[in-house]
Amino acid sequence: MDKKLIAVVGATGGQGGGLARAILNDPTGEFALRAITRNPDSANAKALAAQGAEVVKADLDDVESLKAAFAGAYGAYCVTNFWEHFSPEKEAAQAKNMAEAATAKAAGVQHAIWSTFEDTRDYVPLDDDRMPTLMERYKVPHFDAKAEANHYFTDLGVPTTFLLTSGYWDNMIGFGWGPQKGPDGQLVVVFPMDDVKLPMIWVEDIGKCAYGIFKRGAEYIGKTVGVAGEHLTGTEIAEALSEALGKPISYNAVTPAVYRGFGFPGAEDIGNMFQFKRDFTEAYTAHRNLEESRTLNPELKTLREWLSENAARIPIPE
Repeated sequence: MDKKLIAVVGATGGQGGGLARAILNDPTGEFALRAITRNPDSANAKALAAQGAEVVKADLDDVESLKAAFAGAYGAYCVTNFWEHFSPEKEAAQAKNMAEAATAKAAGVQHAIWSTFEDTRDYVPLDDDRMPTLMERYKVPHFDAKAEANHYFTDLGVPTTFLLTSGYWDNMIGFGWGPQKGPDGQLVVVFPMDDVKLPMIWVEDIGKCAYGIFKRGAEYIGKTVGVAGEHLTGTEIAEALSEALGKPISYNAVTPAVYRGFGFPGAEDIGNMFQFKRDFTEAYTAHRNLEESRTLNPELKTLREWLSENAARIPIPE
């Protein structure tokens, strides 16, 4: 039986890597993997090739390379990485390139998944001073730019599922969301979320959920679906970390303004993001249905399950 090819953008990264492995780990399934990467000679790309993936070189800034990479594919997983360049305009241009490459006139992709977010300006208009406007046009640039790009897929007639993701458990390892040392020397996790629940997920599970969407096919075309592993308060996250790491860790609920002032690259964007999730928690969590996430991915992990395998990778300040 000829398998349907899924072209996976970012196949050596987080979301795309999760989808790539989901396809490869289902050898009797109906799909085969075409891994798209800028660097086919990387260790991750070579590992995918060794497992049977077709590895193809393409660049999100080069639409012609994407057209070639998508050619003959049944499906395409489309994702951008804002944190490589911090440019909403670049992100939009890359999304446009992927949508153009997927069109019937180009590759004729039958099912695309676009990894996107809400447009926070629908909730907090630019002239609303509850949170600062950034880069003159955005409230949460890495959310708003993706949402703004949705129309490229719809305008060009690409059969698309719009996938709303959640913050990664993995950000506790490499993105500064893990335990920090407070002013009193005690370990804390810091989120400007008050006591409302924060949807989060293992990045690998995003890829597994995407695989579930591809398996469901036409049922999900034209739909927006959100995924999360759990909805937890900061206190619940701190309790799970305390158990897994064997150290007392508490939750420090700073204000969004304090978080925006932390000074790391993107702090204002991330501070606004958390404020959006806090202030519009009912809508944000409703968009990320845990039952549907588990239907798409029966292996979906809770935070404690993820920690049982990954706690040792979380840096702990001395």
